[in-house]
Amino acid sequence: MRFQGAFAFVLVWSILCPASSLLAQTHGAALPQGEVGIDEQLGSYVPLDLGFVDADSDSVYLRDVIDKPTVLTLVYYHCPQICLPLLNGVADVVSKTDLKPGKDYQVLTVSFDPFDNPRTASRIRSNVTAQFKGTLPDGAWRFLTGDSTAIAALTGATGFKVMRVGKDFAHGTTLIVLSPDGKIVRYLYGLSFFPFDLKMAVMEAGEGKVVPSVSRVLMFCFSYDPKGRKYVFNMTRVVGALVVLSSLVFVLVLVALGRKKKRTSGWPTTP
Repeated sequence: MRFQGAFAFVLVWSILCPASSLLAQTHGAALPQGEVGIDEQLGSYVPLDLGFVDADSDSVYLRDVIDKPTVLTLVYYHCPQICLPLLNGVADVVSKTDLKPGKDYQVLTVSFDPFDNPRTASRIRSNVTAQFKGTLPDGAWRFLTGDSTAIAALTGATGFKVMRVGKDFAHGTTLIVLSPDGKIVRYLYGLSFFPFDLKMAVMEAGEGKVVPSVSRVLMFCFSYDPKGRKYVFNMTRVVGALVVLSSLVFVLVLVALGRKKKRTSGWPTTP
C-alpha cells in the first residue's frame, strides 16, 4: 500500500509540476533577472523602428505594420508543444469575435527564434489559417521572423522572457494587445480565449478612434480584473452612475413640480 501511495504521489506530481510551471510562466508579476515568464509592461511602447521579414520574404518595419489595434503573439515556429495550440486558439477566437480582422484590428505573430525564416513562417501560416473558420483578409494576420537584435528588443519591450533549452525554448503564452501607435494595452493569458475578452481589449486599444455607442456602453460597464485576468461587470461604476442619474431625475421632477405649483397658485379663482 505504501508503495502504491508513493507511486500515485509521484504520478500526480509529474503531471501537475509542468502545469504549475507553465502557470508560473504566465503570471504578470515582476520576474527575477533571467527567469522565464512575462513581466507586464502595460503603458509602455514597442519600438516601431524594428525590422522583420514576413512569410512572403518581404522586409517590413513595425511602424508600417502596426497601424490599427494589434494582437501580438510571440512564438517559435518549430515549437513542439504550446505554440501551435496557442495560435489555433487565436484563430478560433478571431473567427468567433464580431469585430472584423483586417479592418477593426489585426493579428501579428513574431517568432523569437532567430533561426526561423520566411519558409517556416509560411508553413505555420498555412497550418494556422487552415483552422480559421471564415474568410481571413490579406494582411489581417502576419507571420514575421527577425534577427536576434530585433527579437531581443521586441521581447524586452513586452516583458516576454524566454530561455533556450537545447533546440527549444521555455516560455509563457499570452496575447499582447497593442494600440495603433504601439502602446501595450492588455495581456490576455492562456491557450484559449473568450471572444468578449478579445473584443474589449481591442476596443481599449483603439479607444483613440471613434467607438460606436454600444461599444462605449460595454467599455463603461465592464473593466479588466488583473487578478482574474478577464473582464468583469463593474458593479460599483454602474450603480454609481444609476445613483447619479436617479438623483438628477429626482431634482428635475422637484423643479418641474415647483413650477407647476407656482402656475396653479397664480391662477385667478372665481368667487
